[in-house]
Formats: sequence, structure tokens, C-alpha cells
Amino acid sequence: MFKTLYHDRDTIERKYHIPEEEFDSFKRMAYHGYAYDESTGLDDKEIDAKLSSLSKTLEGEPHPIHKAKLFELVLDNTRIDVNESDYFVGLYTWNRPLSKYTWFKWLHDVHSAFPEAERTVIDLYDSGATQGWLDFDHTVPDWDSLLELGFSGILKRATDSYNELKKKGALTQKQEDFYRGIEIEYNAILRFIDRLHAFALKQTHEKAEKVAKCLEHLRCGGAQDTYDALQIIYLYFMLSESIDNYQVRSLGYGLDGSLYPYFKKDIESGAYTKEDIAELIGYFLMQWSAIGNYWGQPFYLAGTNADGTTKVNELSYLILEVYDKLGLYNPKIQIKVSRATPRDFICRALEMIRHGVSSIVFCNEDVITKCLMANGATYEEACDSVISGCYEYKIKAKSVGISSLYINALKPVSLVFENGFDSFSGKQIGVKTGKIEDFKTFEEFYDAYIQQLEHIILAHIGAHYDFETLVQEINPSLMFSATLPLCVNSLTDALDGGIKNNSSTLLCGLGTAVDAIMAVYELVFEKKVTTLSELKKALENNWEGYEKLRYMALNASHKYGNGDKLSDSYACAITRQVADLVHGRRNSHGGRYQLELHSARMFILHGERTLATPDGRRAGEEMSKNASPTPGADRHGITALINSATSIDATLTDVGFCLDAMLHPSAVQGEDGMEALYAVLQTYMNKGGASIHFNIFNADLLQDAQNNPDKYKNLQVRVCGWNALWNNLDKKEQDAYILRAKNIQ
Repeated sequence: MFKTLYHDRDTIERKYHIPEEEFDSFKRMAYHGYAYDESTGLDDKEIDAKLSSLSKTLEGEPHPIHKAKLFELVLDNTRIDVNESDYFVGLYTWNRPLSKYTWFKWLHDVHSAFPEAERTVIDLYDSGATQGWLDFDHTVPDWDSLLELGFSGILKRATDSYNELKKKGALTQKQEDFYRGIEIEYNAILRFIDRLHAFALKQTHEKAEKVAKCLEHLRCGGAQDTYDALQIIYLYFMLSESIDNYQVRSLGYGLDGSLYPYFKKDIESGAYTKEDIAELIGYFLMQWSAIGNYWGQPFYLAGTNADGTTKVNELSYLILEVYDKLGLYNPKIQIKVSRATPRDFICRALEMIRHGVSSIVFCNEDVITKCLMANGATYEEACDSVISGCYEYKIKAKSVGISSLYINALKPVSLVFENGFDSFSGKQIGVKTGKIEDFKTFEEFYDAYIQQLEHIILAHIGAHYDFETLVQEINPSLMFSATLPLCVNSLTDALDGGIKNNSSTLLCGLGTAVDAIMAVYELVFEKKVTTLSELKKALENNWEGYEKLRYMALNASHKYGNGDKLSDSYACAITRQVADLVHGRRNSHGGRYQLELHSARMFILHGERTLATPDGRRAGEEMSKNASPTPGADRHGITALINSATSIDATLTDVGFCLDAMLHPSAVQGEDGMEALYAVLQTYMNKGGASIHFNIFNADLLQDAQNNPDKYKNLQVRVCGWNALWNNLDKKEQDAYILRAKNIQ
């Protein structure tokens, strides 16, 4: 395996940025790697100058046409590469050059059109109560159409639909503009492939002939073999994410599922050996490792057919093997798990996790099926679902998210103490639920919390309802929509109702919110060791001078994550309250509001804007992630943690729910350790958990890694829905992992 990849790896890792130079993974597209042949195109400044000039001439043009012509300019003028060390082509201009002439400007126009909604969003953001945006980051094209038809076939299908509607006299001007945008972009893609093909023919290195033949296939139609399929997936990704400004959040419909027909054909015909395909997959995976997206690039494996048989195949195992041998942490892997999933396949993935590959998340297909069917999917559609992003689930080619709203579940606790006022931002963010010193019962306090929580959710939903009405004007989804049969048939943008347009509400910091509420219950009303007035003073002073009270708060008996019935009941109740609030609503495109227990980086960003809270947390400290406990709060082992997490009905969170589990290495060593790890996973799934990922850490090792970073350059950490290198975390994040690791020992 890997006859040439190890030799070529260094060059591929320099394809998008120079490893020795400073690198910010949040700004990954702002870099260039090794030098491209200057004769093949223009540099960034020259491209930008042309875009600026052309954009001025396009003022007043419909947005789909305006965007498409800028897209065309980039592809016709960017530098290209067919490198002797790579089977995948090079694109020089990959820093979303259209954005400042389209997306940024048109987003500003939309927000300016709704000044009252804009003020609401800014106030909520400044306080850390909520954060949200219109979503262009979670698309999955119809990979079946792309692989079967290729870029030329996608264009022909759109043209046929256009001609049919025109013949019937049913074509609107909006449909005309949308089709013209697709036509311009896909013709530009075909010319781009032509340029790459001509450049490949001029090269004399060993790989050039193979690359040229592949590009010839892609110019004429769909994939003919495994290599063609990989190149289509890669090309679509690079053009969509890097130029068209739509993230691509899955590589195939299950990378093993999409590739398997080609793999099987290639092996049977003798076109490729298994080792050849393994090496091509290695080159493919290395592209995303080199890009270095902070959030990680997801792809999923496995799955279950509607008849109950597994989708796991020979290629599923091979992809895991290649990934493991390369020692990657990006891209990241989602594995669909059901009762039909072969035990040895699951154990192969668990073994990778045991020896440090923490970039794997397991997703429960039973939960996915129930959630999607509750949103209108048929059983067959739900079984054939797509996982996009970190662990969100969607119906294949029939739904897309148009906005994401992150709700700080902890902030309402502070708002209760301040009668709806937020000291961090100096603004009245919440409703006036009464002075804290006037509350006589815990029931009054909890009711005030729910009122504050509902208020910030409805305030943000109301503002985004307005923005969503024009989401399709901000960033027309030409490349993406053209792959979707429903959008092509109606010539309607996917984000303009061409498919189902849903909105995601993400509840963040639930575990810490529960701990804060339970601290009020225990310290004020159950044990009566303090009063609400005194507790308010402690919080206003960030616990300074109240060390004894803080110690009691940190060590309170009612903490989420320990199987405590009272805490878990409130976690479940709060989730249900939010679910009931959002599930019955329709967004401005007629789609559903959905709920997710997923924090992304909001466990840090919301924490920074939230002052001290009754659980003992100081101002600015991070909150709990996903469906997980506050760092250091889970002290009763993995079984208790699973009991807490599964006390929440995962089907209420109908697009995602993940538990971050941490285990000590001694608990999973040897054959008995593998049995234990497998049993943990099965227990979580059988009890109705949705998704779970693992960090297997020793606190001493983490402490040593913090003190001696040069010794641990390859140490991986599962953060929230992605993987990171330990050395890329800031000290506050590292300290939280160390604290949790100490408490599980």
C-alpha cells in the first residue's frame, strides 16, 4: 500500500499553505502553497482587479447572472496545476474571491432592509444571549447526479428543463435568470476542465497521462472508474466551497457507498487493484488534511438499507485502513450505526480511537430515522439519509438549512438575577420577571428562567424570519441547485424553496445551565446555606470574597452528567420546552424550525459573554458542549454520564445531538478494554442516544503535553464536532480537558 504516496506527501501538504509558516485554520483560504506556473493564469491582485471592474458593469443585473459572470471570470483566469506529486488537480484562486462583490454586499443590503431586526440581532449577539446567521455552510449536492452525469450532464439536464418550460410558455423571468446563471457557471466549469486537460497533456511526468485521461472523461460525462469519481467529488468541493461560497459538508453519499460500484467494477475488470485504489483514496484524503479547515471536513461511512441489511462493504474497511495508516485527523469520519452494522467494522473504528484517532463519531440510525420521519420523510428516505456538517441529518437531495441560530441556555440564568438586564452588554435583553430578592420559591425562579429563555429564542427567530425572506438574493446557489432534480425541474434556487428550507435552532450550554439552576435549588431552597440576594452579590463579585460558597456550588450534589435524577429531569424538561417552542413554527420559506443540541464553538464564545453563574463558574469561562456536562462535573463514570444524556429524548433534537465522552486509557486496554468500549457504545445506542464521540486521555499525559508541546505535535483532540491538534488549543481549552480527565480517573 502507498507505493508513491509517502514520497509525494510532503508536496501535497504544501498545496494550500506552507507548513513552516504561521497558519490560522479559521482563515485557511487566505494562503497559497507551492508556486504555480505563472503562464497559466493571474495572481490574486490581478483577479481581484478584474472582478472589481466587471462587478461595476454588472450593477443592476439579476444576482444569479451577476454572481455567475464573476465565477466565470475566476475560472477562466485562475492559475492551474497538474503536479507530478499529485493525482488531483490544483486550483490557485481558492479564497472565495467573489464574496466582497456579492455575498458581503448583498448580505449588508438584506440586513439594512430590516433595521429593527438588525438591532435585535446585534443586541442579542453583544450580550452573548444568541448568535446566528443565514446558512450557506451545510450543503450536500446530489452526488448520485454528479457522478452519473458529470458536469456536462448536469448542464444538459438543466438546459432540457429550461427548453421544456419555455416550450410550454411557463417560464418566468426569475426562472430565466436562474437558468442563465447555471448555464454560465457550468460552461465555465467545463472550460476550466478543458484548460486543465490541455495543461496535463503538456506535462511529461508519470502522473500526467492518467490525470489527462480522467479529465477527458469528466469533460464528456460522468465517472467511469473510481479515480474519476474521486476527482469529481474533489473538483465539485473546491469550486463550490472556494469560489461559489457554499460549503460542501459530505464527500459522497457515504464515501464507501458512492465509490463502491466503481470499486467493484474496477477490481473485477482488472483496471485497478485493491492496492491501487487504496493509494488513490490516500491521495484524495490528503487534500483535506492539507487544506486544514478548523471545523474539519466530514464524510460518512456505513449505513443500513431499508430491508435491514448493512451497507458496510469491503471498501468501508479499506477507507478506515487508509485513513489510519496515514495518521490523519482531518477529514473527520461519521459512522452510521445500527443493529445490522458488523461488529468487526465497529471494533476496527474503536481500535483506531484507542490508539489516538479521535476524529470519529458514531451516529445512531434508529434515532436518525425517527427524526427524519417526524419531519415528513418516508421510511425509505430516512434510511437513505445524509449526514452533513458535524452530525446533522437531512433527506437526500430534498432539504437544506437556510439559517442557524445558537441559543445560550445559560444566559437566562443571569437575566433572572438581573430582571432581564444584561450587565455584560449594558442592555435590557430579557423580560422583566421581577426582582430576584422577591422570589420566595424555587418554582418562581425556574418559571422566570423559562420566560427568559423563551424570550431570547423568539426574539432571534423573529429577526431571522425577516432576513430569511431574501436569503436567495444574498448568495444564489447555482452550482448546488443544478445538481438537485427538484430544483432543476422547477428552475428554482434550492434556498428559494426549490427543496425544503429548514432553520436550525442550536441549544448551547445546556449542561451548565442545568448545574446553575440546580445550584440555586440546592444552596438556596434545599439546604438554605445562602439567599438569592447573597448569591447575587457573589455573582456580581465574580465569586471574589465568596470562596466557601463557590466551593459548595462547585461540589453541589445535583450536577448534570452523573446520573442524578433531579438534574437529568430538568435537562430533559428544558430541552422539551425549547422543542415545543420551535417545532411548531414555520420559517418565511414555509420550512420547519428544527432543534439541535450542538454548540460548535459557542461553548467558548457564549461563555466569554456570560458573567459568573450559580454553579461556581467564573465570568468568561467556557460552558458545557453539546449534550455533555460542564467540564469536570461528571465524576461518577461513563455509565452515569450515558444515563444523564439518554434521559433526554434525542428525537426532540431532530437534526443532531451528540455526547462527548472521555475515558481513561486504563479502562479500554487489551481485549477486555475493547469489550468495555464496545459495550459503552452499544449501551448508549440501545438507550436511545443519537451521536457519540470519544477522547481517551490520561490527565498526566495532557499536563505533560501542555508543558512540553514539542513532544506532542500529533496529539489529537475531539473538540465538539471536529478534531484539532492539542497544540492548536488555547490554554483555557486545554485546562478544561485536563480538569475533566482528572475527574474521570
